[in-house]
Amino acid sequence: MKESPVGSMLCNCNSSNKYKRLDAKLEKKMMEAIKHRGASGKNTFRSMNSIIMKFPQFKVELRNIKSVFVQCDEDSNGIIDHKELKNCLSKLQLQLSEKEMEELFHSCDFDGNEGMQFNEFIVLLCLIYLLIEPSRSSHTTSKMGSAQLEETFDTIVQAFLYLDKNGDGKLNQNDLVRALNEGSPWERSPGHISKTRFKEMDWNKNGKVSFKEFLFALTNWVGIDTDDEKEVPIT
Repeated sequence: MKESPVGSMLCNCNSSNKYKRLDAKLEKKMMEAIKHRGASGKNTFRSMNSIIMKFPQFKVELRNIKSVFVQCDEDSNGIIDHKELKNCLSKLQLQLSEKEMEELFHSCDFDGNEGMQFNEFIVLLCLIYLLIEPSRSSHTTSKMGSAQLEETFDTIVQAFLYLDKNGDGKLNQNDLVRALNEGSPWERSPGHISKTRFKEMDWNKNGKVSFKEFLFALTNWVGIDTDDEKEVPIT
């Protein structure tokens, strides 16, 4: 089978009441996929600064998805609706059941406006990459048709796993405090910094941050829609 067209084609409003978790079955599968990646490779991150140093790379690779987003946004209104997403996934040869697509669509619609903005679309593509089995995509070594994009997604997963100190698949504020202070124990990060960054991730305000929430916050931190000099400072 030919290569997936993803390679060739190469969200911030705090409406916590509209926030929707992944279906429990999909959430479990997601956490298993993330933990599997953690067990299958060595994590190169040793501090929060080492993650921040990857921001320029994340920014470049995630911005490359923009061309895919533009082509999928059939009416050019800056939002991919349910019908457009269905057509998009069909063109990209990413095979999901109707139920899976519905769950992912609503789960990644952070602001509840019934459409995917660019940063929400990035989150959705990454979740699909983690969820789909190789046999359900093309028969190439690259599930998404872009080895660089997949490498970026995998690196972001490693960043999440580094922050997840107790390995339960969720981040809590203590995890973030430890990560911020680990690289420079002699220069502890002010408490309000970690509290602010955690609030930016914790969309449903339950005190725990899923990978999906982490990735959405990361797209804002690296500044995918801003010039290089305007990236959001983390520490």
